[in-house]
Amino acid sequence: MTFTLTSTGFADGGPLPDAQVQAKGNRSPQLRWSGAPAGTKSFAITCFDPDAPTGSGFWHWTVANIPTGVTELAEGAAVPSGAVEGRTDFGTPGFGGAAPPQGHGPHRYIFTVFAVDVERLDVTPDNSGAIFGFNLHFHTLAKASITGVYENRG
Repeated sequence: MTFTLTSTGFADGGPLPDAQVQAKGNRSPQLRWSGAPAGTKSFAITCFDPDAPTGSGFWHWTVANIPTGVTELAEGAAVPSGAVEGRTDFGTPGFGGAAPPQGHGPHRYIFTVFAVDVERLDVTPDNSGAIFGFNLHFHTLAKASITGVYENRG
């Protein structure tokens, strides 16, 4: 079975809906995943913009310690009990919608779900995307991604 991630809000490679744009809705998208490998003990989700003009991209969402019984999040839903949302590059925990600089061209927002080999990663709401990524590097069994695109034309 293949590990997959889908969304009812946008197709892979398609435009992000206004609901996922910071200035227009700022809600996390609906996400559903399936086909996690044997040995999965929790899930994590990230949203990363590699096109941000920072030299290191931009973290829009990090979530860890999602129980294995959860395989879908509704649009704008609170994360499950026990899950941890990390600090985005906006400076606060939680989802931060698409917000590229006006006229910078299209940006890709890569949503990734990770099948994790431990029930709990050692992360807190104060941790950055880099810390989440470091922990995930050592505990990922599989991952699946879907990409939405958004351009701020003003």
